[in-house]
Amino acid sequence: MKHERYLPLIAVGTVLIMLSPDLAMASVESSLAAVQSKLIDVVLPLVGIIGLCFAACSFFVGNPNARNHLFLAMVGAAVGFGAPSIIAFIRGVVN
Repeated sequence: MKHERYLPLIAVGTVLIMLSPDLAMASVESSLAAVQSKLIDVVLPLVGIIGLCFAACSFFVGNPNARNHLFLAMVGAAVGFGAPSIIAFIRGVVN
């Protein structure tokens, strides 16, 4: 079947069509607030933890770039876990 490679695209299109009434009735502010809350509360800390795990595995394997990986993972985790505070600070400065 030569059309099997289009199956994921068709599935994503079907889901988008099914969600379009919900998206059409939502305001832009509420949609952006929901995306922001999910990004800050779930995605950024998760990416920070995954980065730290990758850096630890790199360190245990003996990769010569392990120290660099660990530094970047720590900076990423600090930004990920500190994102709510950073956003609150910027909102306070702007307002």
